[in-house]
Parts: sequence; C-alpha cells; structure tokens
Amino acid sequence: MRRQAYSTDISDAEWKILEPLVPAPLPGGRPVTWSRREIVNAILYVLRTGCQWHLLPHDFPPYKTVFDYYRQWRRQGIWEQINATLREKLRVQLGRDPQPTAAIIDSQSVKTTEKGGPEAMTAARK
Repeated sequence: MRRQAYSTDISDAEWKILEPLVPAPLPGGRPVTWSRREIVNAILYVLRTGCQWHLLPHDFPPYKTVFDYYRQWRRQGIWEQINATLREKLRVQLGRDPQPTAAIIDSQSVKTTEKGGPEAMTAARK
C-alpha cells in the first residue's frame, strides 16, 4: 500500500538527481525493508518541519531507523557531498564555474574594554 504524499516528499525528478548520491545498501547484510527514497523523505520531513525524531508520522519508516541512517550518512560526510554536488550542478545550470572563485569574509569585530585586572571587578567582588 502506497502512503499519502507529504509536501516535504521529493519529486520523481528530484529523486532522479539524488538517487546516485545516496549510498546503496551494503551487500551481505540484512534484507532491505525500507527504500532509500522513503528514508530520505522521512529525513527531509524532520528537517523541514522541525519535529522531533520520535514524532515522525507512522507511515514513514520507524524513527530509529531513519535517525540511524541520518546519523550514519552525516558521519560519512554524505550530506556534504550531496550539498556540494547539487551546488555545482546549479552553478553549471546558471552558466557559472562549478566551484566558487570568491568568498565573503566578515571582518567586523566587537570592541571590548581596555580595563582589566582588579579595577575591572565590581565592588561586591572585591
């Protein structure tokens, strides 16, 4: 039975782009119960709605499974790889170089007092 789609679900066109970037199941392990697309949809649901993992709707895979994949992929750097790949594809679509050539560095600093030592302490602390 197919579940009702959420507004946070990725489209077929989006999945076509993401599928090669999402790690495939490892050979020799337990049989796959949940598709990678459902796992990604559940992760995006949590990230987009801000709900807690254990409040994930019941028609998604179990929240412990979803969180385990999220944590595993985060530790492996998969999310950074996905972000970098999507950014490069978008830049190429816009007619730019795949890699940015400039960065913005914020040089604003916060001014602090020059006074220090015992003079800086309040009367109650002396």
